[in-house]
Amino acid sequence: MEQTATKKQEMAAEKTAQLLRIMERLRKECPWDAKQTHHSLKPYLLEETYEVLETIDGEEWDKLAGELGDLLLQIVFHSTIAEEEGLFDFAEVAERISNKLIERHPHVFGDKTIHDAKSVQENWEHSKVKNEDRQSILSGVPRAMPALLQAQRLQEKAATVGFDWGELQPVIAKIDEEWNEFKTAVEKGNLLNAQEEFGDVLFSMVNISRFIGINAEDALRNTSQKFIRRFSHIEKQYNSNPQAMKEAGLEELDRHWNDAKDVTR
Repeated sequence: MEQTATKKQEMAAEKTAQLLRIMERLRKECPWDAKQTHHSLKPYLLEETYEVLETIDGEEWDKLAGELGDLLLQIVFHSTIAEEEGLFDFAEVAERISNKLIERHPHVFGDKTIHDAKSVQENWEHSKVKNEDRQSILSGVPRAMPALLQAQRLQEKAATVGFDWGELQPVIAKIDEEWNEFKTAVEKGNLLNAQEEFGDVLFSMVNISRFIGINAEDALRNTSQKFIRRFSHIEKQYNSNPQAMKEAGLEELDRHWNDAKDVTR
C-alpha cells in the first residue's frame, strides 16, 4: 500500500514538473502566452473556477479532471510569471499551502484534540486571526466574491465566536421581521430604504440556509439553471421566436411553463 502511494506521488511530481516545463516554453515561444500578466489572466482564472463548479453541479465526473487541469494551469501560469519577476515560484506556492495545512490541523499533525468538524472550522478561523495578524475574525472574505457566498462566509466566521442563533425559530422570525420592513419601505415609495431592507431580507435568507446546512450560492445557481431549462421548453413551443412569444401573452406562456415542470427537473 505504501509503495503504491509512493508511486502515485512520484507520478504526480513528474507530471507537475512536465506542466511547469511546458508553461516555461510557452512563455518564451508563444506570443499570446508571452504577453499575459497577472491582471490580464484574472478573467480566465474566474472562468475556469466557474467551469469547475458547473461540472460538479452537473455531476459530470468524467469531465472534472480536465476542468481541474484548466484551473491548475491558471495557478501554474501565475506562478511562472511571478518567478520571472523574481517574486516566488510554484514550489513556494506549494510549500506555503502545505505549511498552512499543517499549522491549521494541530489535531492531525500536532497534539491538540478536536473531535468534530465544527471545532475544526472554528480552530481554522481563529488561527487565521492569530497567525496572519488579522484585525477581525471577518477579515479574509473577498469583496469581489459573489454576494450570497460572501454573506454566508461572513456568517460562518461570526458563528465561530458564538455570534449565532441557538435554534431555528428565531432565524425564521428574523426573516419575517426583515420582510415586513421591506414591504413598509416599498409601500412608502422609499426606494433607497427599500434597497437596504431588501439586502437585509437576502442576508436573513442566507442565514437560515447556512443554519440548516444549505449553501445559498449553490441553491440559487441550481434554481437559475432550472429556470433556464423550463424557459427553454417554452421557447421551443414557438421555435425560439421572441415576437411569437410576446404575442402569445402571459397566460399562454404560463401554461407552457406549468407543462415544463412535468418534462424538466
